[in-house]
Amino acid sequence: MPFKKLHADIQEKLAHLEIVTPTPFQSKSIPVIKSGANVFCTASKNVGKTTTLILTTLHKLKCEAVGNAPRAIVLVENTERALETFNAFLTYTKHTSLRVYVGHEKLHIDVQKSEIFEGVDILISTPAEMKKLILSNGVSTSQLKIFSIDDAEFLIQNSAYIALISITQSIKKCQFVLYSEKMHPKLKRFESYFMEYSKTIAM
Repeated sequence: MPFKKLHADIQEKLAHLEIVTPTPFQSKSIPVIKSGANVFCTASKNVGKTTTLILTTLHKLKCEAVGNAPRAIVLVENTERALETFNAFLTYTKHTSLRVYVGHEKLHIDVQKSEIFEGVDILISTPAEMKKLILSNGVSTSQLKIFSIDDAEFLIQNSAYIALISITQSIKKCQFVLYSEKMHPKLKRFESYFMEYSKTIAM
């Protein structure tokens, strides 16, 4: 049972939310992601991919705030999705010290930089905005432990694809987990850049 091996705070929160049994996708993917490997997770909608992303991120960060630089980055397609993901995280982080932050186009880059500087554990953003933050020294990637991409099909677009390659070039050591409904050949190409020795979970 993958939930039994997650951090005690996560188990407590799942019990409170009355989530007892993992989906087949979660049973298969959580142990592999917890092992620290780079992982391509491909599965259809509504199998628990976003929840898996949240649970494995919290487990990796041991459910507690540390330092000021982000230790987890979550990339999504657009601002609307970023805010949805932020709210989904809040369900699980409400009674922890973890700090979750959304970087998006509607906030001036200098405002984002100063807010991130105050301390963030999990940073949710779009590829374009994350690239801007990194290029303007608005975010340090030195403490990163896990980098997840939800509904990664949007990376097939050239601008998002190029932005991601640029972002990952500034990251020295980190686990990458990519979630999508299907494995597109363009996504598979990431193996040559930052998804070395990756494992694939396909449902």
